[in-house]
Amino acid sequence: MATLTLTGLLKRVAGEFPNRRAVSVSGKLDLTHARLHEIIERAASRLVASGIKPGDVVALTFPNTVEFVIMFLAVIRARATAAPLNAAYTTEEFEFYLSDSESKLLLTAQEGNSSAQAAASKLKIPHATATLSGADSELNLSPSPTESDDPNLISQLINDPSDMALFLHTSGTTSRPKGVPLTQLNLASSVNNIKSVYKLTESDSTVIVLPLFHVHGLLAGLLSSLAAGASVALPSAGRFSASTFWKDMDKYNATWYTAVPTIHQIILDRHLSNPESVYPKLRFIRSCSASLAPAILARLEEAFNTPVLEAYAMTEATHLMCSNPLPEDGPHKAGSVGKPVGQEMAILNENGVIQDANVSGEVCLRGPNVTKGYKHNPEANKVAFQFGWFHTGDLGYFDSDGYLHLVGRIKELINRGGEKISPVEVDAVLLSHPDIAQAVAFGVPDDKYGEEINCAIIPRDGTDIDEEEVLRFCKKNLAAFKVPKKVFLTDSLPETASGKIQRRIVSEHFLAQISTASVPKFGA
Repeated sequence: MATLTLTGLLKRVAGEFPNRRAVSVSGKLDLTHARLHEIIERAASRLVASGIKPGDVVALTFPNTVEFVIMFLAVIRARATAAPLNAAYTTEEFEFYLSDSESKLLLTAQEGNSSAQAAASKLKIPHATATLSGADSELNLSPSPTESDDPNLISQLINDPSDMALFLHTSGTTSRPKGVPLTQLNLASSVNNIKSVYKLTESDSTVIVLPLFHVHGLLAGLLSSLAAGASVALPSAGRFSASTFWKDMDKYNATWYTAVPTIHQIILDRHLSNPESVYPKLRFIRSCSASLAPAILARLEEAFNTPVLEAYAMTEATHLMCSNPLPEDGPHKAGSVGKPVGQEMAILNENGVIQDANVSGEVCLRGPNVTKGYKHNPEANKVAFQFGWFHTGDLGYFDSDGYLHLVGRIKELINRGGEKISPVEVDAVLLSHPDIAQAVAFGVPDDKYGEEINCAIIPRDGTDIDEEEVLRFCKKNLAAFKVPKKVFLTDSLPETASGKIQRRIVSEHFLAQISTASVPKFGA
């Protein structure tokens, strides 16, 4: 039973590798797996003493700190549900997320979060802060529980695979983000899949660059490492910093890292403009959460002399769905997200019929890592769970080797006068131009064709590329109907907190600059 829960996996690791480093805060502290386990057990006791009961939802809003790691794991150890939230939300956003999750407590860092606290106060949700002053200290929860935290309280609580452990929201390409409950079994299944495909062991080490309030950083970076007996380092600033990234990677003998394409591009641009004198020898680099253009993958591999493995994931699958394998397990293919890992996956047509190789359809899956359904959302569940499969909303196909190729979101395909255009394909062409650092193609309303294609690009530093050159390059490399009608040159692109560039938001952003065209508003 213990192996079917994340808490069981972590308890086993604390026994097997008690003295190995588990978590470091760069330049500040190091915790072994045994010490981390002790602190989590005591923190869970304090939560129980403060009135948290099994099934209660506890919201957490922190930078990437050791206090977040401890309190997240303490909440699920107490058989409660952790709901991590982005610290940059407005009061109104916090109000929505705290209310929708039915949170019973808000946890923050010692310095607090005024927007979150204002929302919690309005909803009459109590607030507490968590602080760890050193590796030998106890975690301080303030205000302190009124009851004494009897360690026996927590030893009597047995975690169950069906416990609701994590509550997140989808990134909201629709107007209202959907609540995704995930169980201990979902977490343990996903962690084991990630450990398995990347062969993570106690010898591995990584630096966390992604926010821990999303599944990518939380599952792939943090929890899979801890469950493997491996170690993670958190940047001292509590977030990714390009200037300290390689110093931390070197200091903590990192063997790999995982990031979104925008961060890979930042790391690559810094390498080109301000290279380090030495780089650690990595086993692999992982990319996920958005499409990685083949040209960027090739540049990363050339710069850091290690395989770059693109993966495919979503919140509803507790992160990992597919990944390109390590070199010893097979080729990794640029432009493909690899093979399914630890779950069934099929390409279905609109009638639920499984498609043959090289035929596009909707990517569908099922397995122990997949959520049982959205919270209080029967309409969304009806659409998402049909024919006995979870429907991702992504279009793709398997090639003859069983590798998945994504064509795009069903709702993001650009329908230009009946011709369906994949913006992912246009992105890849744009990013193969040596003077383009970032690019995104998107659909815009058009009187003649219904939809037309536009794009936005960020030129590489020191280049003077213009719209004419972009269009010339596109005409040479794309069919005429796929060539963007307009090119926006910019120095930044609107991103979500997880580093995704959402086409609808980009479209809205650039159209608002040039016209009063009626563009539908979409949530983030």
